[in-house]
Amino acid sequence: MIRTLIVDDDFRVAGVHAGFVEEVEGFAVVGTAHTAAEARARVRELSPDLVLLDVYLPDESGLAVLPELQTDTIVLSAATDSASVAAAIRAGALNYLIKPFTTRQLAERLTSYARFRGLLAGDRALAQDDVDRAYRVLHDQDRTTAPKGQSTATSRLVSEQLRRAGRPLSAAEVAGELGMARATAQRYLTALAESGTVQMRLRYGATGRPEHEYRWSGA
Repeated sequence: MIRTLIVDDDFRVAGVHAGFVEEVEGFAVVGTAHTAAEARARVRELSPDLVLLDVYLPDESGLAVLPELQTDTIVLSAATDSASVAAAIRAGALNYLIKPFTTRQLAERLTSYARFRGLLAGDRALAQDDVDRAYRVLHDQDRTTAPKGQSTATSRLVSEQLRRAGRPLSAAEVAGELGMARATAQRYLTALAESGTVQMRLRYGATGRPEHEYRWSGA
């Protein structure tokens, strides 16, 4: 089993990520941490194989912690600026996944990491072809955030609107807030519900037909 530590400032998000990880064969969550100081302590205590690390921690940036961890790390963060991404790569992050993401996206990266880890297992000499293959495997399942035919930027806008709302919203409400057609909002919300990022249920009003409402539940 690949023993995984999750570092995120939000207790709820850390729990969601833990659920995602536990669904991937070959992975087990051994703990969570919510601050940079706690991350350092938990790595020393648990010696995880993999750390899923947020950038925005309350006491210190995750990017400052990353070089000290001395363990394989994948960054999961809402930080989208190029400086943060570049800093994470320079510090040794094996992958960088921008929030919000789907269960499938995280699972694909974890599966690629497991294959990468397997290719480098054992104390043996590697040929250049072996090294090249390991690098390819690490990213060969990476996917964009939006399903085929949808805009990644729009998908992220819809996701962020639900996350900020903190309550269920209908497609009409999301469309009104973002200034888009209701049908467009409905299409993106349906895709997010299918991916498990949002929860969908029926809303019953005093009159008329019930409508679907969507609540943020994902990473």
